[in-house]
Amino acid sequence: MTHIQRFNNIAHSELSDEGPSKSQRKRESHALQDLGEELVNLAKDALARVPMPDNLEQAVRDCRKITAHEGRRRQMQYVGKQMRTLHESEVEAIRRALDVINGVSKAETAKLHALERWRERLLTKDEALTELLAQHPNADAQQLRTLIRNARREQAAQRPPKAFRELFQALKDLLGTGASRAESSDDADHELPEFPTREED
Repeated sequence: MTHIQRFNNIAHSELSDEGPSKSQRKRESHALQDLGEELVNLAKDALARVPMPDNLEQAVRDCRKITAHEGRRRQMQYVGKQMRTLHESEVEAIRRALDVINGVSKAETAKLHALERWRERLLTKDEALTELLAQHPNADAQQLRTLIRNARREQAAQRPPKAFRELFQALKDLLGTGASRAESSDDADHELPEFPTREED
C-alpha cells in the first residue's frame, strides 16, 4: 500500500464563490489526519528526512513515545490539529518528501491524484458514476453505488471515513496505478524538497 492511499489526499474540486463545502472541508481534515498518522508511523531515520515545522515535529515525536491507547489517540488528534495549521505549500512539501522516501514515482503520484479526483466527483456528482461505468463496463456497478452511498452517509453523520477509503481502493483496483518502487530510497535523497518559508501576513 502506498502512502498516498493512506493519506487519502483530497484533490480540490471546482469550488463556488462561497468556498469549499462542509463535506469537502471534512474530507480534507481526514486527509490531514491520515497524513499526520503516517508521519507518526515512519521509521526514525525516515522521519528525520521529512521537512516540517518544529511544533508539528515535536507533536509527532511525543506521539511516538506514547504506548497507552487512549493517550496515543488524544495525541494523534493533536498531531492532526497541528497538520491543519499548515499552509498548503507546507503540506505539499511533506507529501513530496514521503513520495521520495517511499519510492513513489511522479507518474505513480499523478495516477493516484487522478483516482482521488474520480472519488471526489463520484461523491459530489451523480452523473459521474454513469460516466465511469461507460468507460469501464466491467466495473462492479452495485459495489460502487453501495460505497458511494455509504461514504455520503458517513459524511452526513460525521462518522469515520471507512467507505470513503474503501471507495478509493475500489477505484484503484478498477483503474490501476502502475505503481513502481524506487530501487533505493537513499539514492533519491537529493529529491527531498526544502520546507517552504511562510510569507509574513
